[in-house]
Amino acid sequence: MLSAVTTEHAHPRPEISAPVPPTAARRDLVRELHGDTRSDPYAWLRDTADPAVTAYLEEERSYYDAATRHLQSQVRTLSEEMASRVPATDWSVSYRRVHYSYYTSTPSGSEYAQLCRRSYVEGDDRHGESADAHVLLDPAELKGDSTYVQVGLALVSPDERLLAYSVDTTGEEVFELRFREAETGVDLADVVARSYYSGAWSADSGTFFYTVHDAAYRPYQVWRHRLGTATASDVCVFAEPDARYDVEVRTSRSGDVIEIATVSRDTSEVWLVDANAPESAPRCVEPRRPGVEYRCEHARTPAGDRLFVVTNDGAEEFRLMVAPLDEPGRANWTEVVAEDADERLYSATAFAEHLVTTLRRDGRLMARAYRLTEAGVPQLPGRDITAGVPHGTLELDSNELYQTRSVQVLEQSHTAPPSWYAVDLDTAERRLLLRRETPNYDPDAYVSESVMLPSPAGVGDGEEENPGSRVEVPVTLVRRADVALDGTAPCLLYGYGAYEACFEPEFDPALFSLLDRGVVYAHAHVRGGGERGRRWWLDGRLEHKQNTFSDHLAVAEGLADGLVDKARIVTRGLSAGGLLQGAVFSQAPGRWAGVIAEVPFVDVVTTMLDPTVPLTVNEWDEWGDPRREADYAWMLAYSPYDNLPRAGRRPSLLVTGAVHDPRVMVSEPAKWVAALRYTDPEWSARCVFRVELGAGAHVGPSGRFAHLRYEAEIAAWALDRLGLHPES
Repeated sequence: MLSAVTTEHAHPRPEISAPVPPTAARRDLVRELHGDTRSDPYAWLRDTADPAVTAYLEEERSYYDAATRHLQSQVRTLSEEMASRVPATDWSVSYRRVHYSYYTSTPSGSEYAQLCRRSYVEGDDRHGESADAHVLLDPAELKGDSTYVQVGLALVSPDERLLAYSVDTTGEEVFELRFREAETGVDLADVVARSYYSGAWSADSGTFFYTVHDAAYRPYQVWRHRLGTATASDVCVFAEPDARYDVEVRTSRSGDVIEIATVSRDTSEVWLVDANAPESAPRCVEPRRPGVEYRCEHARTPAGDRLFVVTNDGAEEFRLMVAPLDEPGRANWTEVVAEDADERLYSATAFAEHLVTTLRRDGRLMARAYRLTEAGVPQLPGRDITAGVPHGTLELDSNELYQTRSVQVLEQSHTAPPSWYAVDLDTAERRLLLRRETPNYDPDAYVSESVMLPSPAGVGDGEEENPGSRVEVPVTLVRRADVALDGTAPCLLYGYGAYEACFEPEFDPALFSLLDRGVVYAHAHVRGGGERGRRWWLDGRLEHKQNTFSDHLAVAEGLADGLVDKARIVTRGLSAGGLLQGAVFSQAPGRWAGVIAEVPFVDVVTTMLDPTVPLTVNEWDEWGDPRREADYAWMLAYSPYDNLPRAGRRPSLLVTGAVHDPRVMVSEPAKWVAALRYTDPEWSARCVFRVELGAGAHVGPSGRFAHLRYEAEIAAWALDRLGLHPES
């Protein structure tokens, strides 16, 4: 049972004078489907070109600014603290291609990391800044008058003469693709006005493949551009007509194969183009079959060209297969690494003499290296490459060189700053290359740990509900070493739970400003994510989505049962995690001291009924298709916009949104806020809506310090709800 907990924090701040919250007009609109009738009086907020919508959003932003004005001193303090943990000048480890080494450098005072390179000299083991470096790309020079800039891709050609890069200055994720001479920094006349994130070079550096997204922001085509020709003559080499699928394109590490992958939530299909013959037609590896996923990696082996295939075909947690490149179909797949039910296999990366897989075991991301035999298959068993820091994560870093016997890996944790190592693929021995400088930070002052907390099992795939059964939900806890888990400390609880996404324990300089004020940070790895493998996702999607929300509520109860202060828990999540916040806001309003729902997907049924809305059709396999009556019923049961909590028992609420967000349309949070205000006018002043009216993206402002300022705003609001005011 959920505890009855006041929605006010233990030490309420003094009342402040604030303007009256805005009120959105109600325009009658009735939606009928499957014999059910729903009222949607705020549907008009969908049209952001309507001056009335703009005016309303401006009122909401003005109210947010006024209602949080008393927090500005705290915001400045937090922002300065967070920035003090970021080195004035920062750089990454360098990685080699053939003739040059590449790295990123963020100059003092700059918001953005530059892409740099220097000539490679045998035995040169420098990392970081270099006097002989040359800047290839500086995002600060690309943004013009905009306050926002994002680089979609930056891919060096195989001959290292050109750089393909794309840029967005609105936050809408519509990227202009350009090509730059690496030596001179001069951009070519070739410009593609609309492109998406992925791209691939041909082997001769003369042709570039890129993806294009449609009006619903779905990447659905791959185009081929020959350098030096008019982009109007570019050729569409692949188009995906099924709106459930996204298209990606990349060049294999060997440089010989261009891979086009078309992927839905649970099905995929791969097409190959000979990178040495870029005008050749794509050929399909294996036609799609519902529920079967596979990814490919090319390798040159002593036994000939091979295609390694990571697939869930006959293996829920995936296995590794191999096939000849010239006959790559499923009939020729041979298993070389069997499924392990305790490990989730993700990918395979090929090098001249080795294959490296990435996988998750016991919730932690790691790698495994295999030497390739004369027969062109991995020699078993492989060598594990794991994080050397407690409760940390390890991932492959940039490894562009195919002819190598070592790889670079990046490891970190919530309390250990990023460190890069060179790892010998035969021995797994590692050598430290670079550890990120972290000023004003004492790692011994903080503790990161994992606990398992029980949650009702709910309904799993093919299983009946068993009220007495339980699952164990992993929870990451981070705190100051001198803050006890004895039920007295306030807590910020974070959750997401969708798409099989896993949140790695990454080092965040903003986090410690909360921890230093005695807050325990808890990350609930709820079902719908992938921290416990493919099954964890399956049990948190479609008709099992309620399990995600039940897990989050159960974690909060477990924390409140003697670990943290039960009256001081603020919960936070973004996008699909914003849906999670909307659901737990409605389902257990008395549990929270405050709820932070960032760009929340909260109008679930209406959005998923509209195929013109970005990300709708290709997410029917994640949430359901409400055109089907059964899907409609389970989605309607949790949709926050359709399940508002009753008046009088609501916690304080911070909602964010962005006019240019292509992933969660700003109308979703706007409609939800308007409906909440209307149904509880007395509570209305405790709801603030931080809407980004200008350039801005799904995850907030761009730039390292600008984003920290945003984090400071969120943290200041959370601290206020936890009773941790500046004067205290």
